[in-house]
Amino acid sequence: MQTQTLTVTIERDWRALYDAIWRPEVFPAWASGLAHSTLEDRGDHWLARGPSGEVAIRFTAHNAFGIMDHRVTLPNGDEVYVPLRVYQNGAGAEVALTLFRQPGMSDEKFAADADWVRRDLATLAARYGKP
Repeated sequence: MQTQTLTVTIERDWRALYDAIWRPEVFPAWASGLAHSTLEDRGDHWLARGPSGEVAIRFTAHNAFGIMDHRVTLPNGDEVYVPLRVYQNGAGAEVALTLFRQPGMSDEKFAADADWVRRDLATLAARYGKP
């Protein structure tokens, strides 16, 4: 699959940033696909209302490496893997999300998804940048 990795630099210690944003219940504060939804903890996954309907999300547990990967199961049963990392960039942090072009996705839809991720990363930087 074609991929595009989108990043944002945030002026905040990378570990402090990771600790502030790794919990699933924080995602709706910056991830606009979940902004109009609460996440419901179902034990081994979380339920949310996404743009296409109810989705199940499995998040990576807290770890020492800044990994925030998650897998989203769409209403049609397809699963989308979302690699997400927070890592050190000098005295600050870099947040990187890799977007996979899904089978059958048009150029326009892939570009629109990339724009959406850029907006979400900008929101993340604005909300969680240097206090």
